Amino acid sequence: MRRVPEPNYEYEIARLVSAYTKAMYRIATELQRLDVSDITRANSAAALAEVVRILTELNGQSSEWVTRNLPIAATDGVAAAIYALGVADTFEEARKIAKFNRMNKAMVDAVIADTQADLLAVTQNVERKVRAAVRQVTAESMRANMARGVNGRRTISRDILDGLRKKLGDSVNTGIVDAASRRWRPEVYVDMLTRTKMAEAHREATQNEALDRGVYTFVVSRHGATDGCAKWEGRTLKLSSDYPGDYPTIDEARAGTLFHPCCSHVLTPIRKPIE
Repeated sequence: MRRVPEPNYEYEIARLVSAYTKAMYRIATELQRLDVSDITRANSAAALAEVVRILTELNGQSSEWVTRNLPIAATDGVAAAIYALGVADTFEEARKIAKFNRMNKAMVDAVIADTQADLLAVTQNVERKVRAAVRQVTAESMRANMARGVNGRRTISRDILDGLRKKLGDSVNTGIVDAASRRWRPEVYVDMLTRTKMAEAHREATQNEALDRGVYTFVVSRHGATDGCAKWEGRTLKLSSDYPGDYPTIDEARAGTLFHPCCSHVLTPIRKPIE
């Protein structure tokens, strides 16, 4: 069995994560400029407008990144199948002749749309939280000043001021809450999401190309995993229960802890299954 080169997209993923990190820093800086001791509605509106501008710019960058990089991962997946099945002598040659069949064209379009939607959800959540926090802090600041009857920095206690600033800061730090109720910083979530989507595109493309060539069995790569993937390393899987062979299906393996978020395991198609 030919060993397929492991995909590595660290540089490109780091660039996208850096864009989110910088955007969140810019938003936090903008919010820090607000004088929480005496916020006016005009000041809060101006800050929110700048936040929206930053996030809109970020959405454009992320959409372009997805459109450019997801097809690269899928192409590598196609090339992996071509090379593993002996159609090309080298992986580089396989990549040059790699083309998307009908299944892979549909898959790439779908994963691009899904990833763009997931990334958009991150910025929408940040905007929603920031907008709610700014409005709440503005109202609380105005109420505190009205209760004192004056408009000066000394009229609001330090505890109240610190609490208002914390609300603004927290609105940026939590970009999304997942199905398991885990709270993620935007840049951390984006790192996990893009790693997962790139790996999925690679694996799906490999499967589709192999099936198009009449191959439906695959071997899971070995990385010396110590998590739930460990028991699946080196094992032979088949596409579905419709195909012959006493092997677990890929879906069964996935349900049994293989291919978790950020999983780096790949599938290598093989014509003669390893017993």
